[in-house]
Amino acid sequence: MKTALLSLWWLRMATFSLAALAAASATYWVLKWQATVPSNLTAAVVYTAPPAADPQVVARLLGGGQTSVSAKRVDSAASHFKLSGVLVNQASGDYAVISVDGKPAKPYRVGAHVNDDLVLHSVAPRSASLATSRDAPVSVTLELPKPTQASTLPARAATPTPKQEE
Repeated sequence: MKTALLSLWWLRMATFSLAALAAASATYWVLKWQATVPSNLTAAVVYTAPPAADPQVVARLLGGGQTSVSAKRVDSAASHFKLSGVLVNQASGDYAVISVDGKPAKPYRVGAHVNDDLVLHSVAPRSASLATSRDAPVSVTLELPKPTQASTLPARAATPTPKQEE
């Protein structure tokens, strides 16, 4: 009986030693692998900027290129301009789609000359400001027209219609 007990004791010690050696080896390689990985890559955040908007495409989407017919002409400076849309984008710059003297609307970047006397001074979400120079005070403020009743209604969510089997 003693010989059987001694042989089991030797087998248990050999198994424990082999398991401890495997755990130590695994710990060594994990620590070595972590030391080779740069620390700045472990917390890297990947951000891709949205593509820059093409002002000509935005002008066409907002109705640029269409002639506007006005029944009355007032001789004030604001009557010569009609704001069709704005694009506020920090990456590619701010633009306003403006029709000058009834001509087709074109996109103007902030700081660009709208006519001989005025430049586009600034753009807000629903308005654009014109001034004699980029540093001068605003002389004309153009507002987008108020939305119509049809455009303020909430859009209905598209719900799929169940197909009827025959």
